[in-house]
Amino acid sequence: MKGLRSACAAAALSFVAAGAHADTIKVGVIGTMSGPYALFGQNFKMGIDAWVAEHGNKVGGHTVEFVYRDEVSPNPAQSKALAQELIVKEKVQYIAGLYFTPNAMAVAPLLQEAKVPMVVLNAATSSITEKSPYIVRTSFTMFQNTVPAAKVAKQKGAKKVAIAVSDYGPGIDAETAFKKTFEAEGGSVVEAVRMPLATTDFGPIMQRIKDSGADMIFTFLPAGPPTLGFVKAYIDNGLKAAGVKLMSTGDVVTEPDLPNIGDSGIGILSTYHYAVSHDSPENKAFLALLQKGGAKLGDVTMTSVAAYDGARLIYKMIEATGGKQDPEKAIAAVKDMKWTSPRGPVSIDPTTRHITQSVYLREVEKQDGKLINKEIETFKDQPDWGLVKQ
Repeated sequence: MKGLRSACAAAALSFVAAGAHADTIKVGVIGTMSGPYALFGQNFKMGIDAWVAEHGNKVGGHTVEFVYRDEVSPNPAQSKALAQELIVKEKVQYIAGLYFTPNAMAVAPLLQEAKVPMVVLNAATSSITEKSPYIVRTSFTMFQNTVPAAKVAKQKGAKKVAIAVSDYGPGIDAETAFKKTFEAEGGSVVEAVRMPLATTDFGPIMQRIKDSGADMIFTFLPAGPPTLGFVKAYIDNGLKAAGVKLMSTGDVVTEPDLPNIGDSGIGILSTYHYAVSHDSPENKAFLALLQKGGAKLGDVTMTSVAAYDGARLIYKMIEATGGKQDPEKAIAAVKDMKWTSPRGPVSIDPTTRHITQSVYLREVEKQDGKLINKEIETFKDQPDWGLVKQ
């Protein structure tokens, strides 16, 4: 019976794929629209809405409709069910979104049978794009943002680093990338802590780091409530005052959290692909679009930019296929695409189907009475180091 159910499900997906061409082309967006990570799913919508406001909702005579589903938290079974519902009931031709890696991994097996491309707008484990030839990513990977962090750590004089990461795919990628790069630069990793995603008390972790004798901490946690708790524990447990530097990926010091971190956060370093303070005409125009749509600048995160650029790719795929369901042609159309994003110059690597982009060293500083991530150094044309030889 289990085999029969699987065969029926596959047949349903194939039937949907064959008959989905229509004047209205639906795009299913799976994101954290509620719960503790709601701000980042809402930023998916903000970025997509900004693209539509700028370019309209039609491509080649076809109306594009975005249909949203709420993934809430890391829950692979739920996200897979949401994707199946979007494909079978809503008859979407494209899927986008996916904040968490486990959720993106769960959806990947459906794509080839349903002939539905997926544009990942956040999930950051390198191997995601290897799970299906129908996946392309406009966000970032942990390797991409972490390799520069390790190089900066050595340049800043760190000799002994403690690594503290969330214990799931992206965190393990971040730990691997930092350790490999930092040790190749001549540094030493004296402690490595993998923290359960549900961790809220970071005091014992800070004590372990103190005891290790580290002169710098490198950390990654998924942007959201735990990151604020980690940074406050670092400050409150005296590590900052003791001269132990904090280096993170930008997930840990997102702009919405900076007011809550306060002036104690000044000087924290991070490497990331986007800051709201990025100084370019494209970013100023993008932020103006978000504000015109009702967004507050204090709520803007990196997922809005990934969604804005992801919508660009989806429009390009619809244009290239004439609105028909042709995933091979759709994916081929965006390989090697190049454009200037609000984050800077970007392109889609034709081999990995991942975005190549600049990664910026940022430092928390106060400007005009407001805490910002000030970009102070640029690492141009960073690939996904997890899928290429270093």
